[in-house]
Amino acid sequence: MPDSTLSARRVRWGIGLLLGGVLVWIAFFDSHSLWQRYRWHQELEATAAENADLRSEIERLRSQLDRSLSDSVVERIAREEYGMKRPDETIYRVEPSE
Repeated sequence: MPDSTLSARRVRWGIGLLLGGVLVWIAFFDSHSLWQRYRWHQELEATAAENADLRSEIERLRSQLDRSLSDSVVERIAREEYGMKRPDETIYRVEPSE
């Protein structure tokens, strides 16, 4: 086998290894690698789903705000959630026993 055929084969192998190394670098190790882009895409999909859930929650809360509350409901909320009382009342809190 002539020497020029052997060196041409070595050059082709070298170029092939170099291209393979570059492809592996681009696929896994680069800051904008294919693997990193895949993870960013997954994060984007999760964030978009979370945003959709939050938007539906906002719409539900807005519809609740649009409804007017009766005086008895406002008084119940004020007493139960904020501990408000009438001026001449004494409130006794009862803890449930276990």
